[in-house]
Amino acid sequence: MSKLTQVVCLTLVCFVAAFTSVSAQAQYTKTKYPIVLVHGVSGFDSVGGVINYFYTVPYNLRRSGAKVYVASVSAFNSSQERGQQLANYLMTLPESKFNLIGHSQGSPTSRVAASLVPQKVASVTSVNGANLGSKVADVVLGVLPEGLGRSVLVSVANAAGAVINFLSSNQNSQDALAAAETLSSAGSAALNNALGNKGLSRSCRSINENVNIDGQNIKMFSWSGTSPVTNIFDISDGPLGLTALAFGFERNDGLVSECSSKLGNVIYSRYNMNHIDAVNHLFGVRGWTNPVTLYRAHANRLKGKGL
Repeated sequence: MSKLTQVVCLTLVCFVAAFTSVSAQAQYTKTKYPIVLVHGVSGFDSVGGVINYFYTVPYNLRRSGAKVYVASVSAFNSSQERGQQLANYLMTLPESKFNLIGHSQGSPTSRVAASLVPQKVASVTSVNGANLGSKVADVVLGVLPEGLGRSVLVSVANAAGAVINFLSSNQNSQDALAAAETLSSAGSAALNNALGNKGLSRSCRSINENVNIDGQNIKMFSWSGTSPVTNIFDISDGPLGLTALAFGFERNDGLVSECSSKLGNVIYSRYNMNHIDAVNHLFGVRGWTNPVTLYRAHANRLKGKGL
């Protein structure tokens, strides 16, 4: 073989390898079923169509093949009500099934939706999810004064929800007291019992990802962080450092404990992220862990499982 032939062959091999690599990257997050991102308490889909609750996450999933929807449910309401809203939303979409990824209250919200329309759900993934409730909600309910004082505070929170509706062009019902109650330890226990505790581990461990709901096999996953304070330039770190005190020595992200965050197959539960970092806010100011890479890697994981 002449040197020229060798050079040509080597060039072709390099070209094919490069093309294959680029093609693979272009399909890296292309799941079989669309991904539906579900926001947590006080959340929204986007403000003015510009600022996403899951900051830059939809774009970074879509750029390599994923079809992504961002759901909008009540900023403040019970997980039961939010789950019904999410189920109704899924029924308006043309695809047969979806991969639900819920942050914070978005996880129990997604589990409620899966119980209502299991035929529409391929998987549920919890990201820093409040699956067993939050001790912060317990504290809030414990300190809220009865009577007029509580009514005023709840009205203020509901008004905040109305502002979120306005900014995000939504008309979701708001009930801040119901939100606090459903996120409390007792409220979450009642919800989980109603849902058959499916996908949950009472020993704070990873369990089988396959969960049967009304004859439908729905895969469940989770990941989370346990670092309430991650970046001195992040203004959310201060408040989360304070709310973390509610958990004592229990690992937490500032709003949710490590055990509460676990659902199904636990990918990892001790990333260097707090509760806000998990959705890449505030505007990408975060700790060592890049949350966007976690969403992308998980989309590829779902793809590998035929989801």
